[in-house]
Amino acid sequence: MNFFKKAFILSLICFLLLSLTIPHGVVAEPDNQELEAGEEVEENGLEELPFDVEASSALLIEVQTKEVFYAKDIDRPYPPASITKIMTLLLALEAIEEGKMDWDEIVTVSERAWEMQGSQMFLEIGQEVSVENLLKGISIVSANDACVAIAEHLYGSEEIFVQKMNEKASEIGLTNTRFQNTHGWPDPDHYMSARDIALLSAYTINTQPKILELESQREFTFNIDEPQYNRNPLLGRYPGADGLKTGWTNEAGYCLAGTAQQNNFRLISVVLNSPSNRARLSDTEALLDYGFKNYTFETVAEKNEIVGQADVPDGKNREVDLIAAEDMGVVVKNEGEENLEMEIVVNNLSAPLRQGDEAGEILALRDDEVLNRVPLLIKEDVERANIFVVTLRRVGDFFSGLAAGALNLFRDLLEE
Repeated sequence: MNFFKKAFILSLICFLLLSLTIPHGVVAEPDNQELEAGEEVEENGLEELPFDVEASSALLIEVQTKEVFYAKDIDRPYPPASITKIMTLLLALEAIEEGKMDWDEIVTVSERAWEMQGSQMFLEIGQEVSVENLLKGISIVSANDACVAIAEHLYGSEEIFVQKMNEKASEIGLTNTRFQNTHGWPDPDHYMSARDIALLSAYTINTQPKILELESQREFTFNIDEPQYNRNPLLGRYPGADGLKTGWTNEAGYCLAGTAQQNNFRLISVVLNSPSNRARLSDTEALLDYGFKNYTFETVAEKNEIVGQADVPDGKNREVDLIAAEDMGVVVKNEGEENLEMEIVVNNLSAPLRQGDEAGEILALRDDEVLNRVPLLIKEDVERANIFVVTLRRVGDFFSGLAAGALNLFRDLLEE
């Protein structure tokens, strides 16, 4: 009898120790269906549209979730012309953010920058120009000379800057992009796809919103008496339009990465190789009209909002509040959304935990399709409980589980 008692106690202790190390189950993730590099997207949109797009390639997405509303030949590489400058501006704005240069820093113009043809802000050799004016020149009048000046100032040569552009493209998942220069001058090995342009545009707007302040300015005067005007045909014409970049060369045709925001709902449109300036504009307006008339953006969780709780088996506090790391929204149809669900996926948590530690994520789903996801953070510190408390807690959980199982079994027997 003593043998069986000892065996039972030993088995119980082994079970408790093992339970301390076995991770708790995690809710399985549904597949993410937002626009990402390499994801297959149904051509010609998610439903038949009441208009034709003349551009060879076109795409319409929402900026936060990257949900796709229209897609046409979005992975074929095309010459992007001056749309290239979105990447040039991104690297420059990141350099300012990282303290590598300042807005009022002075740049000395080189002969190579002065020699640039095409659109320019008419820089002179040896001229001293502020970083702010150079970035305005790139954004507002698409200045090729300013692109070279910024590149040389940051990395010593345009070639090294271009290397950084390609590295950044790889980092953010642009799979059909290759840069040979900072401005988009024609080169057989310089190309982007509509998907990559949309992803780059969304990334830049989300991480460097200052670009919209630059790109939405209508005119710029520098080194000449007359102002030069922003070539973006959406500005001052389309409601909420504030970017992003036009492009044209004989090889590229007419291109436009456009963006507009209405009622906290921002769309990005891309058209490549349009046959005319008129077609570029009409295609873009038709795409944006379709998006704004049929969809809207709904906030489902705000930054720092408590959205759930999680169990901490070895914490002094058994439960901890979870908060959203950032605002979370989803795109919904204007006539209403019936199948929208929220789901919390929690990591295996073990004390000690610190405020701000990542604890999982919250998912917004429609019919098991992930529309958006946001990280969940620990709201407050959780210290580790001592081993005695944890052991008693495990024992209590074990016997509570046995009692619940027995009660369920008894209930099932009575119902038979």
